[in-house]
Amino acid sequence: MDNNIDLSLLVPCYNEQDNLDYLFQKLTEVLDSLNIVYEIICINDGSKDNTLLKLIEYRMHNSDVKIINLSRNFGKEAAMTAGLDYAKGKAVIPIDADLQDPPELIKQFWFKWLEGYDVVYGVRIDRKGESWIKKMTSKYFYRFIGKISDTPIPEDTGDYRLMDQKVVQALKQMPERNRFMKGLFSWVGYKQTAIYFSREPRQSGKSRFNYWKLWNFAIDGITSFSSIPLKIWSYFGLIVSFLGLIYGSFLIIRTLISGVEVPGYASTIVTILFLGGIQLITLGILGEYTGRIYQEVKQRPIYLVQETYGFE
Repeated sequence: MDNNIDLSLLVPCYNEQDNLDYLFQKLTEVLDSLNIVYEIICINDGSKDNTLLKLIEYRMHNSDVKIINLSRNFGKEAAMTAGLDYAKGKAVIPIDADLQDPPELIKQFWFKWLEGYDVVYGVRIDRKGESWIKKMTSKYFYRFIGKISDTPIPEDTGDYRLMDQKVVQALKQMPERNRFMKGLFSWVGYKQTAIYFSREPRQSGKSRFNYWKLWNFAIDGITSFSSIPLKIWSYFGLIVSFLGLIYGSFLIIRTLISGVEVPGYASTIVTILFLGGIQLITLGILGEYTGRIYQEVKQRPIYLVQETYGFE
């Protein structure tokens, strides 16, 4: 019965057919060794390969495997939200299908939860198989957002973590469309602790997160958990206005003393271009926040489910 499930594993899948065999092998080995009642919820996020067919095949041989098939590709954050909505376990763990996050860590998560922690998150001390550019941008992004956000977000931490069901219920009360899950996991609070691990390379295939998607993901995180980008331009505008007032006063006094002079063309153009650029940047930042307000006001569903397997 659903209320007897100890642990729910959430596995968002997008074109992961080549990873599923090894994934289920490792997951079942770890989970069976814990001697608990569990469910493995796989969310097919609009895969274009045979991911769904392979998941259904696994479901036929293992009733602990359950499937949520979304109507299209909504993105990992939405797929994870769908998994959280369907999870019935006393504890819930999201894990990537590419096996970069080692399933063996589930045991440590579980034992920490038994000690009384509500959230046990994994901190990556090493990221094997990733370029130095991605490592550096990720490192400084988490440090940057940690500085400007009112919500402390642990550095070098992904979605891989264990959450008590009461934490999941708290997350389900947040209907926002622009979902930066790492920030939401931290925002809810509760008793949290960390476990450190080395992240492995992908088992097979290539990551779907290119640098453009990562950039947009970073923008979502910053705009979701900080209003500093809006405030900074207010202060900058005050500073520029104050400097302009001082410079204007200086010109008036110099004119009164020395007479009228023809202003320099170059300095005028530079000033216009500088202020014009600042205005466009400010409008762009305002547009980012306004666009997110527009998406929230429309109140569209975060995801749509086409069919499910294994749920009542």
